[in-house]
Amino acid sequence: MIPSAVAAEVAEALGDFLRTGFQPANAELAGVLDGFLETPENLLKGPYLSLSLPFRQAAEGGEPFPEIPLGFVPYRHQRTAMDRLRADSGRSTVIATGTGSGKTECFLWPILDHCRREAGKPGIKAIVIYPMNALAADQAGRIARTIRRNPALRGRISAGLFIGQARRRPQQTAMSETRVLGDRRTLLEQPPDILLTNFRMLDYLLVRPSDQRLWRRNAPGALRYLVVDELHTFDGAQGTDLACLVRRLRARLGAGEGLICAGTSATLGGEGREPELLEHVRRVFHAPFEADAIVGESRQSIDEFLGGALITRILLPQANLRRLADPGRHRTSGGYLRALHRLFFGEEIPEDRGSDRWRVELGDRLRGHSAFVNLLRVMDG
Repeated sequence: MIPSAVAAEVAEALGDFLRTGFQPANAELAGVLDGFLETPENLLKGPYLSLSLPFRQAAEGGEPFPEIPLGFVPYRHQRTAMDRLRADSGRSTVIATGTGSGKTECFLWPILDHCRREAGKPGIKAIVIYPMNALAADQAGRIARTIRRNPALRGRISAGLFIGQARRRPQQTAMSETRVLGDRRTLLEQPPDILLTNFRMLDYLLVRPSDQRLWRRNAPGALRYLVVDELHTFDGAQGTDLACLVRRLRARLGAGEGLICAGTSATLGGEGREPELLEHVRRVFHAPFEADAIVGESRQSIDEFLGGALITRILLPQANLRRLADPGRHRTSGGYLRALHRLFFGEEIPEDRGSDRWRVELGDRLRGHSAFVNLLRVMDG
């Protein structure tokens, strides 16, 4: 599927539908609708092109948590968020960075490090609230793999997924390489260090008599972290509900000023809206968020990204360039990709197309292509 080609087909079908069903009966208005539809931007705005440059890496060297190493150099915003969310510093934080920026690592590693230090002590030490069960389940697998692969965590700390699965379906009664605890009875008898849940289920867990065993080991102050993933989904009335839930949770578990709160979002905030966002999270979490609590992304400049690469290729002018680059001429994205590769580089794609090595090499080659460099500069900002 080629998105631009599909978008054009949808726009064409929508135009045919409007012409058929909404032609004016008044003769004086004849042709008005056709004229409206002949302007492409009235039905399909675009095409849009997003060229997001890579995130800057942290300037600090070394692992932020040596006992549970990341295994990679974190981005600058990741290191900033991790330093803020350390249990010994304990500063509530909003992680407002783009999609694919590693927001989960920002709060997960401080939580894992705290649970490692507190291993063996009773009670739930961190709660992560997800807006959707599918997202919670996906992140649960990721957390299970992280715990399993690290000797400092494996067998010492546990994570549990409590999202109200059907009871008749067999659930996970022990941590594995790919799954966290999921069996309801096991979770109630052996509350995990990290609880992954959703807004509605957490509400039930606080009020249902049958679930009160989950909290019986939580002495005041045992809960150290409260995270709301995709915070922007909790707006309006649901945001108010979340704020009330957080206050009830605090009262139920005796979570006072020592509770470290974190929210993540790829869409909240924006330039000039920081005071509004800070006020919002303060109300939701019923917690102080400092003026510098919003951790935004930091991306490379164009010159940083190009790194002094020399121009070695150009896109020669051709009379049929528009036709050659038309995605509508190709039935598959693979065919379109091969055509563009011939157009840009004058050669066929090698057999290892799609491998990590080929992707990296393609990125390096594009840095030396005049069309790509010019496109970066035109799209800047």
